Amino acid sequence: MSVVSNTLPPRQRILLTAHDLFYREGIRATGIDRIISESGVAKVTFYRHFPSKNELIEAFLAYRHAQWLTWFSASLEKHVAQRGDVLLALVPCFEEWFNDPQYRGCAFINTAVELADMLPESLNIAHRHKKQMSEEIARHLPAGPEREQRAEMLAMLIDGAIVKVQIEQQAQHALQLLEEMLKTLAAAWNTQ
Repeated sequence: MSVVSNTLPPRQRILLTAHDLFYREGIRATGIDRIISESGVAKVTFYRHFPSKNELIEAFLAYRHAQWLTWFSASLEKHVAQRGDVLLALVPCFEEWFNDPQYRGCAFINTAVELADMLPESLNIAHRHKKQMSEEIARHLPAGPEREQRAEMLAMLIDGAIVKVQIEQQAQHALQLLEEMLKTLAAAWNTQ
């Protein structure tokens, strides 16, 4: 059951309820009637704010993107400041998220896999989210012609770790592998 406060405006209650349910249980598994019931709004109110489930899904992804990217930016900044290098900061940054009891993988990977056929726009939304994640990583890499490619490589490693943690339901092994791959990359990049 969602724990969204009834004091919030109806649109926000709907969005937060959908966010919790979509992320925890999946988009296809979560029906509109359940979101209406758990958000405590009338059906007409729901459809006034979200005329279709696809519009709600897109609003969910926009909300999730803003929330996650804000967290990621702050966490990465903190760990880079503590460790002095983005390659050393990525493991503790993602360890925070992977060990969160609410962790259910990346909402954008999950949505793209779950809805690519039903909502092709989800692929574009996921692509934009991953691009911004890569850009955030790039901000902490040395300037140079390889900067963007290196950020994309790191983002791809992270996506692999995200999926591995979701499948294995535990973070330690994925974090160890990620750390080893980052050390290998650091050594290779330092010899160039």
